[in-house]
Amino acid sequence: MTSQEKNAAHEAVYVASQPLPLDMQPVRGYDFNQGVQLEGLLDAYLTSGFQATALGQAIEEVNKMLRWRMSGEPVADTDPDEYRDPATRSNTKCTIFFGYTSNLVSSGLRETIRYLAQHRMIDCIVTTAGGIEEDFIKCLAPTYIGDFALSGKSLRERGLNRIGNLVVPNDNYCKFEDWMVPILDAMVVEQEQEKTLWTPSKIIDRLGKEINHPDSIYYWCHKNNIPVFCPALTDGALGDLIYFHSFRSTPLVVDIASDLRRINTLALRARHTGMIILGGGVVKHHICNANLMRNGADHAVYINTGQEFDGSDAGARPDEAVSWGKIRPNASSVKVYAEATLVFPLIVARTFAHQREEELAAARNSS
Repeated sequence: MTSQEKNAAHEAVYVASQPLPLDMQPVRGYDFNQGVQLEGLLDAYLTSGFQATALGQAIEEVNKMLRWRMSGEPVADTDPDEYRDPATRSNTKCTIFFGYTSNLVSSGLRETIRYLAQHRMIDCIVTTAGGIEEDFIKCLAPTYIGDFALSGKSLRERGLNRIGNLVVPNDNYCKFEDWMVPILDAMVVEQEQEKTLWTPSKIIDRLGKEINHPDSIYYWCHKNNIPVFCPALTDGALGDLIYFHSFRSTPLVVDIASDLRRINTLALRARHTGMIILGGGVVKHHICNANLMRNGADHAVYINTGQEFDGSDAGARPDEAVSWGKIRPNASSVKVYAEATLVFPLIVARTFAHQREEELAAARNSS
């Protein structure tokens, strides 16, 4: 090899680096020599790389939403011009839109969601029909851990239903029917005699009142006046029951337009908004489209396993929503490519639950 060839190879391997921005952080994970500390572990995710960093960024973004909910939060250098006036900022709270798909209520994430509703940590919910009915069904009978490999044919013969690696006995839906039919009867009477105009959110609020069970997400939504929107209310067991009930009574009329007006107006009148969306489909788009009414949300956290390459809204990254005006261009939004049962409890532990623990500790110390 000639010296010229050697120098060329050396230059190819050791290309000179350009200076990096001063705010770039070195990669560093959690050191377990510090002991097992949940807060330290989660904080280290931010500089661990890959989806751990995305999770760390999601924690930061949710905490930004929570700081906006605190009275008198000072103006930050990074805040948009419209929020720079301290007088305006002190009266501006972040309205949090929270969405999730039905499978997450079937899973143990239901208890995390119930915690958020119980302590009124979110301002409105958007979910699917299964995300409603599975909550009430679990108050009547349990869902069980099964296996992804269970035979569908064998399960059908035994009257069992599979949701991923969860198993729901068909008897659970029979119990749900027994509970629901008298309520549907009463709702139809109110529709006829009192001219009640039922919307999905009114139906869910009524069911939350009727279940009267502290394990229920929608019991706490009823107690705390948290509106729950379900534009696809009939796409599940609830729809089946409404269908069968229509043959024995005057059909229940469900007005979806009034709920559309309600959620869009909630976004339009909000001074500051954040979106936390677990999964995709109608819940993701419904929340994003409501925030279009105000020219975009100020914060956004997506958690799903969808990819953008098929052009679906479910897999779209936050930047696509920016192009539609559903997220503001200056928002520091983040998508975590992960299955929500793995990561959302960790986010709640370092955000909502952490803040609540701090508030409880401060109250104890002051008493």
